[in-house]
Amino acid sequence: MTTGAGFDLERLIATNASAAFNRLVGLEVISAGAGEVELRVPWRDDLTQYAGHLHAGMIAALLDTACGFAAASVVGSVTASHFSMNCLKPALGRGFIAKGTLVRAGRRQAFARAELFAENEQGEVALVATGETVLIPLAA
Repeated sequence: MTTGAGFDLERLIATNASAAFNRLVGLEVISAGAGEVELRVPWRDDLTQYAGHLHAGMIAALLDTACGFAAASVVGSVTASHFSMNCLKPALGRGFIAKGTLVRAGRRQAFARAELFAENEQGEVALVATGETVLIPLAA
């Protein structure tokens, strides 16, 4: 891996802003660097499923993006080759925080995991889902 290939916070913010889906849902990059990232999205009724919880598709998007951005902070541009998630409880709150961590980066694959937390009105957070992504580093 070439040193300096990773995206810094400024580049991840710009990458996030360039993604139409991320703009649509209000995804914000809070912090990033050295294989770690924190993302935030506010609660929106239009992102829920029939029972009023955050839609599993949105949960997946947050987890996968956190994994991808965590990997990108070290290896640069990546694309997902495999993704899985576990929903632990209904995702309800005033907002959601996704924390991604790069587990391992190789020449051909990178492995990352993420956790999604729901934040209540008092600012307390509860773990609602976890995910893992296998990513392929892209040539510069």
